Amino acid sequence: MAHQLDGNLPDRVRQVLDGIVDAARRAFGDDLLSIVLYGSAAEGRMRATSDVNVMLVLARFDEEKANHFREPFRFACAAADVQAMFVLDKEIELASREFAQKFADMQRRHVVLYGGDPVAKLTIARESLVRRLQQTLLNLTMRLREMYVLRSLREEQCAATIADATGPLRASAASILELEGRGTLAPKEALYTFVHDLGPSDFIDLLPHLSEAREKRVLPPGRAADLLYTTVELAGVLHERAMKL
Repeated sequence: MAHQLDGNLPDRVRQVLDGIVDAARRAFGDDLLSIVLYGSAAEGRMRATSDVNVMLVLARFDEEKANHFREPFRFACAAADVQAMFVLDKEIELASREFAQKFADMQRRHVVLYGGDPVAKLTIARESLVRRLQQTLLNLTMRLREMYVLRSLREEQCAATIADATGPLRASAASILELEGRGTLAPKEALYTFVHDLGPSDFIDLLPHLSEAREKRVLPPGRAADLLYTTVELAGVLHERAMKL
């Protein structure tokens, strides 16, 4: 992808990213091979609650050099909810196999901030992506069942649980449709397509509430528990579809 940030990215986030690049170059020197922005910030679709996800690819992880990056990185985390992966160049292929869904999503949505593009050249095996997708969705489904039992009596906890689940649900839908040969869709659009393909269901009503929970951390009074239960069911339907790949 082009080394250019989306015009919709908030100025505050741009400044933080510029600071990360400058600080990382000073701290790691020649060991810094690339910095990649990925996720919603890379496509200019950030919300107030969004993390800023970056991957730093290094030739080696040197203690002294990492120490020089500690304070700038702590500042970036506090200023813009930055989440970072520090990956060695020799680990990229292995990481893409072990975390196939994350790297597949990264391939769809990333901007190189510094250096070469370590993501575009990756070939993620279909079997690795399917296996990881199935594992992720099974784990998410079981976790959401636990959260329903634990949190469904508290509306604010229901909203927080749905907010945290929305990203993985959307990313999983995008992976499923791509693996089915339906093309590459943005995660939000992919989940919309997946749900509407199922026909009339409670999932269609759930879709706007996923955005509401993620962006505002609220749900309509009196409906939070039912919406969380529907989210549990949606995760299960996605898992069933993934098992057919």
